[in-house]
Amino acid sequence: MSHPADWYPDPAGDPALLRWWDGNQWTEHTQQRDTGDMVAGIRSDLLTGGYSETTDAHQVVLQNSRMLRVRLGDPFLARQGAMVAFQGQVDFDHQGSGGMGKMLKKATTGEGVPLMRCTGQGDVFLARHADQIHILHLEGSAVSINGRNVLAFQPSLEWDIQRVQGAGVLGGGLFNTSLSGTGWIAITTHGQPMVLHTDQPTFADPQAVVMWSANLQTSLNRTVKAKSLVGMGSGEAFQVAFQGHGIVVVQPSEGGIVAAAQ
Repeated sequence: MSHPADWYPDPAGDPALLRWWDGNQWTEHTQQRDTGDMVAGIRSDLLTGGYSETTDAHQVVLQNSRMLRVRLGDPFLARQGAMVAFQGQVDFDHQGSGGMGKMLKKATTGEGVPLMRCTGQGDVFLARHADQIHILHLEGSAVSINGRNVLAFQPSLEWDIQRVQGAGVLGGGLFNTSLSGTGWIAITTHGQPMVLHTDQPTFADPQAVVMWSANLQTSLNRTVKAKSLVGMGSGEAFQVAFQGHGIVVVQPSEGGIVAAAQ
């Protein structure tokens, strides 16, 4: 070997060691190799640290903008099928509707969230359609959320299915999932959302609005004009109108059309 004297990968094949070559022969001198972006003999930009699991000690935290990590100790409720990975000893069990009343509401309105109960010790990672994820912390307050946008929440929160006030004229009505109390909620949005503060009259497309402060008063705003009768409408016939002090979260997508409840 004609290489100059230096530290080189251990010829015995240990990827964690460097061995000193004195210019003529290998010596007994070794040192730990700085593997950097190599793990188990694999080198990739995936191993540089930016993609590693988060070390944040909080119970619920974003792994990244499209994945949620929940650290178990206390159980939590999550949308069925949202688990993409877990570490530790974790059990997933079907969570009922919480009574005959809620079960009937889910069946007749199409609203609500199919839930599983997560228990055990470890970390659970959740995602849904690569949508963006956002964490809310309620402190004795309440929100009204489109059930399609609920990813997970703390069981201490009360939840129910409620008709959106003033929107009954829509075919089959308009229903949302209400959550109230103290605890965390993880919601999803299809794209980067916008938060509107209702310090002036605020209107949102029923398919684009994700959630709002439950204390807001809602009504249906109609923008149907006579031209619509001859095929010259704007395509924006109805919006949900909000009044009061609070927030409305809107996503840049109308999502899939929800069939009217029968």
